[in-house]
Amino acid sequence: MDTLLKVDHVSKRFGALIVVDQLSFSVAPGEALGIIGPNGAGKSTIFNLITGDLSADAGNIILNGAEVSRLSPHTRCHAGIGRTYQIPHPFAKMTVFENLLVGATFSSRHREADIYDHSVRVLQATGLLAMANAQAGSLTLLQRKRLELARALATGPQLLLLDEIAGGLTEPECQELLETIRRVNASGVAIVWIEHIVHALVSFASRIMVVNAGRKLDDDIPARVLANPAVKEVYLGLPAS
Repeated sequence: MDTLLKVDHVSKRFGALIVVDQLSFSVAPGEALGIIGPNGAGKSTIFNLITGDLSADAGNIILNGAEVSRLSPHTRCHAGIGRTYQIPHPFAKMTVFENLLVGATFSSRHREADIYDHSVRVLQATGLLAMANAQAGSLTLLQRKRLELARALATGPQLLLLDEIAGGLTEPECQELLETIRRVNASGVAIVWIEHIVHALVSFASRIMVVNAGRKLDDDIPARVLANPAVKEVYLGLPAS
């Protein structure tokens, strides 16, 4: 199997606290990987290490066979890594369409002549086309979540990192967003999704990785992961049998 992303024995500490501890995993092109773990397990830190928002203390991060561990966040974005954040922070006084143009213009993956059309396609794919001229600051929570996803897609990623993008949504809103994410994945974009709404991940991901105290506890198909007694104990709070 080809490898799009390889995280190889990566570690990160803050003073005496080890947040990510010799973590290794890989993502194939077009794969759908879910990550779960208790609060404080190091999940968002893993994303920050992949995107370059934080520098690893040890280990290597490899994208498409090239070492990116020492590259800046914007260079990694140009190389094909996109992400969303738990709390959307759009350019509130810009329109939805202008928010996308910023991401599409920033990315080196699109020719200047294609930026407008690409942004329109992303708006269509994320269900925001009717809101194109609305101010981003006026959007509902679901619409802001969609815009957060759209802004990441505007950069043209091969690998998309979703950080609790379904948080705060009602069940119907979560299902609506999930269908959009499925379509994005079906278009060939590999997705790594951190989420506390486990049933959403189970219905989406082909593989789930469990992280605890910065270490990989399990990594397998969803049914096997959720049947693991150690996962039940650490993540679900159930006694190990």
